[in-house]
Amino acid sequence: MHVPRVPETTLTPRFRILTPDAQYADDAVIERRTAGEDVHWDIFRERDGTRNNLPVDILNRSDAIVIWHEMKVDASFIAELKQCRIIVRAGVGFDHIDLRAAGEAGIPVCNTPDYGTSEVADHAIAMMLALVRGIISFQDALRLDTAGNYDSTLAPLARRIRGCTLGIVGMGRIGIATALRAKSFGMRVIAYDPYAPNGMEIAAGIERLKTLSDVLTQSDVVSLHTPLTDETRHMIDAAAIRQMKNDAILVNTARGGIVDVPALIDGLEAGAIAGAGIDVLPVEPPAPNDPILSALARLKAAGLDGRLILSPHAAWSSPESREDARRLSVETAMLCLREGTIRNLVNAEFLRPARQSALAG
Repeated sequence: MHVPRVPETTLTPRFRILTPDAQYADDAVIERRTAGEDVHWDIFRERDGTRNNLPVDILNRSDAIVIWHEMKVDASFIAELKQCRIIVRAGVGFDHIDLRAAGEAGIPVCNTPDYGTSEVADHAIAMMLALVRGIISFQDALRLDTAGNYDSTLAPLARRIRGCTLGIVGMGRIGIATALRAKSFGMRVIAYDPYAPNGMEIAAGIERLKTLSDVLTQSDVVSLHTPLTDETRHMIDAAAIRQMKNDAILVNTARGGIVDVPALIDGLEAGAIAGAGIDVLPVEPPAPNDPILSALARLKAAGLDGRLILSPHAAWSSPESREDARRLSVETAMLCLREGTIRNLVNAEFLRPARQSALAG
């Protein structure tokens, strides 16, 4: 596909920015407009997670990196950044970036938390409703036999959502946005987050519980909204699933690694929980033999069709959200390059003390 190029500027570039895994088809139109004419852009579209096709000299000369989610930024990648002043994640999650290695190299890592909030919250609620109202089950059945399956009882998880309890795990922007949406459906909303400031639950009008176990045992629907860290990896494992109600639904629009997927599949097949809506997986895209793809076929054969729905890490996606991610991430990079201002810093604990002092000043 031909990608039209933006006309080259006559200004001598002051800064050089690299995007190794661009998630757009154009020639960085939004990025160039946001950054200004004195920035040289190196745009690549690597998809295998490696830096094999990135010229070392470009890595050496980059003043900033704007990264999406395809490229792994490990210690070896960071070692090639000889003059980089900032790494910006064009998105929220940063589990593919070695925060410690960047901090020890004196490079701040920032994310873009102020995009996609509405979309992800909408998607979480949509997955819950699709399961509870049987939307996918009805459509699949009608496609097979419109007349014979014109039957309102074919939704395996149908129930009245008003009065049900939604458990939110993670009281950040998206968790709170999801909670507010659920309240409009007449749901009781409970939440768990050991790191959220006191009083957030009061502002949102929800109940805050002291333990994850409390949320799991009381919820009809559990919706995950935490980052992926060593603490949250496989937070929802076999033991956690056993604590949930056997008619409960799990929704994950956060990070795939938070859920132990084989344990989730076992729980669905054994009837430990009733259903799941999954937007994110530990490995994306999944291989043809991925357990969750096999589970879709097995669930159907076992008469459990309609209890598991997947989407392709799409909760964040809309034209507006994509533009926000592109624009805001570049704004963050340019604030650092032009003014020395750092926003949305995520590796403060690893930054060299001298670097932290410089940023504070």
